[in-house]
Amino acid sequence: MIHFERFRLDNGLTVLVQQDKTTPIAAVNILYKVGAKDEQPDKTGFAHLFEHLMFGGSIHVPKFDKPLEVAGGENNAFTNNDFTNYYLTIPKNNLEIAFWLESDRMLSLAFSPESLEVQRQVVIEEFKQNYLNQPYGDVYLLLKPLAYKKHPYRWNTIGKEISHIEKATMDDVKAFYGKYYNPDNAIMAVSGNVETEEIKALAEKWFGTINKKSDIVRSYPAEPQQKERREKTVYRNVPQNALYLVWHMPERTNPGYYTVDLISDLLSNGNSSRMYQLLVKEKKLFSEVNAFITGDLDGGLFMVSGKLYDNVDIKTAESEVYAVINRLWEEDIPEKELQKVKNKVEATLIFSEISVLQKAMGLCFYELLGNAAMFNEEINKYKTVTTNDIRTTAATLLRKDNVNVLYYLKEEERRVE
Repeated sequence: MIHFERFRLDNGLTVLVQQDKTTPIAAVNILYKVGAKDEQPDKTGFAHLFEHLMFGGSIHVPKFDKPLEVAGGENNAFTNNDFTNYYLTIPKNNLEIAFWLESDRMLSLAFSPESLEVQRQVVIEEFKQNYLNQPYGDVYLLLKPLAYKKHPYRWNTIGKEISHIEKATMDDVKAFYGKYYNPDNAIMAVSGNVETEEIKALAEKWFGTINKKSDIVRSYPAEPQQKERREKTVYRNVPQNALYLVWHMPERTNPGYYTVDLISDLLSNGNSSRMYQLLVKEKKLFSEVNAFITGDLDGGLFMVSGKLYDNVDIKTAESEVYAVINRLWEEDIPEKELQKVKNKVEATLIFSEISVLQKAMGLCFYELLGNAAMFNEEINKYKTVTTNDIRTTAATLLRKDNVNVLYYLKEEERRVE
């Protein structure tokens, strides 16, 4: 059980405080409610670009990392479809340094042409290295627009294409910052050997004078229900043919999310899972096969991916995947098997309550979902999933007639055809 307190500054900044007297380290997490889904279709990749720009220096702190490192701290960040998250750990005695640094870049990012150009090139290189010049790197660039036709989840966090970042102007990035990087669009959590009154004083001192600016109207086009099979075939210079099957799943706050998550674990969590036992070990169709979820807030994806052994027909492999999935509703699911995957989930969630950083990050995330107290409810939500829930959900969601299929084939397969 995570105990915490919440307060909100007059400028809208939500602050969560979790006391942990067992450690001399404090964690500070700031979540900005802006992700790739908040971008314009012709200006994608901005949320991720800003993740980099926020380390490029602010008005009073030319190098964000330097004073933090001197104080014994570490930091990092990540961006996804729904939000951008900045986190750091620092000795409790130096906690005020974290407030100083984070408030300065929220209030007054430097926006030098040099910083923009440096981070632009970093992001462009990341795009090339991780998505264009790496085997299977462009899979999500292909899958997302295949699965999504209306919702902005149809592009990746890195962006639709490099040109959007190449053409980003100073006015573009300043406008993005001005709209989203404000106290009333942020959630802060502090975990460590701290008192709420102490954090209130620091928050008021360093963040209280930052003006409330946001006037954000969030309206994302709803993704129409998919009622047909979609298929795409590509040829690449890769060592193995690969198969990707993708279905839409419920939004993160829907009770069905937990059922779908457990379905993915039943299918491929560990060497005793159904897909590994049948498709890898017994039939030797795949060298590896995985089922997993993206868990996006507005409705993510349930995905199956697998690398095929040579001389295995990809259509045959696809049929065998469906056969494993179909067993979820055609046969009874042993309670013992479901309990095993529930136990793994529970262990993971309990472990997340140990680290001050994981607690600070988790509190921010669940506050974004609606209430940080949801952090304490996750285990029970998984526990209440029944074998009948698994059967019904699998039969409804994981059908052949609403799947997105990507055949990712070796270049030599094209020549054979």
